[in-house]
Amino acid sequence: MTNKFGSDNIVFEHGVAYEEHKEWTAEDASGIEKAVAQAKNVDYIIACVGENSYAETTGNISDLNLSSNQKLLVKRLQETGKPVILILNEGRPRLIHDLVDGCKAIVNIMLPGNYGGDALADLLSGDENFSGRLPFTYPSHPNSFTTYDFKVCEARETMPGTYNYEAHTNTQWWFGEGMSYTTFEYSNLEINKSSFDAGDILEFSIMVKNTGNRKGKETVMLYSQDLSASIIPDNRRLRNFKKIELTPGESQTVSFSINAKDLAFIGSDGKWHLEKGEYKITVGNQATIINCVSDFTSETNILN
Repeated sequence: MTNKFGSDNIVFEHGVAYEEHKEWTAEDASGIEKAVAQAKNVDYIIACVGENSYAETTGNISDLNLSSNQKLLVKRLQETGKPVILILNEGRPRLIHDLVDGCKAIVNIMLPGNYGGDALADLLSGDENFSGRLPFTYPSHPNSFTTYDFKVCEARETMPGTYNYEAHTNTQWWFGEGMSYTTFEYSNLEINKSSFDAGDILEFSIMVKNTGNRKGKETVMLYSQDLSASIIPDNRRLRNFKKIELTPGESQTVSFSINAKDLAFIGSDGKWHLEKGEYKITVGNQATIINCVSDFTSETNILN
């Protein structure tokens, strides 16, 4: 059949299917061998895995690992030597650590609804450009769940010695990660005040340039990090973001405005505290240090 991918050699096979009229997780894996045999005759393999449709308690599970049948299907497809594009259709991060290295690309479409297939086809064919970013940190192992703003004390440096302990955070992908068919360059991060107090409005600007050859959208994210809090601070906090679209070679100055109080944290007394000291502001690969010159504590547990 002729299709938007520009090829007549398109084969659809259900390597693993959900069993109708049975338990939600029941699978029929009898088609794996046929799918693998057909895959040997194609240029690219698009392997769609994930979850059955569910709502509320129907979808409750006790193990986030992708089912063993689906993992087996993907591994067998990878053994063909053909490039595998893995499509994740899921409402939560199903664990696929042992599949990642063998995939040419991985696309997480969440649970997109009835027209998700049309949108996916537009993206894979290049008619549209990817611009999504992960709204959570995707774990790699069952015991490696963490948030993007983890406490500084949760991070460990490499410990030298006999055991050569490598203190790597076991995350598959960090919050905010995502790729597109083009690239972006950040430069000239500027701020209106290098010193401030709780009553100030902080204005930030940064230059973003599309350095690729495709039109694309970029999510510009501004993070803050308290470098001298009296209690253990978050590793970083997303304070603002904007999504822009740029043509190849186009540049745009992106501006952010935040209240200085937005850099406050909740203390052990349940009140908001903005303390004197340094704060690191990061946008893309650009960073700057600003300094709070006076302490502020809210009168109640509401920041005002």
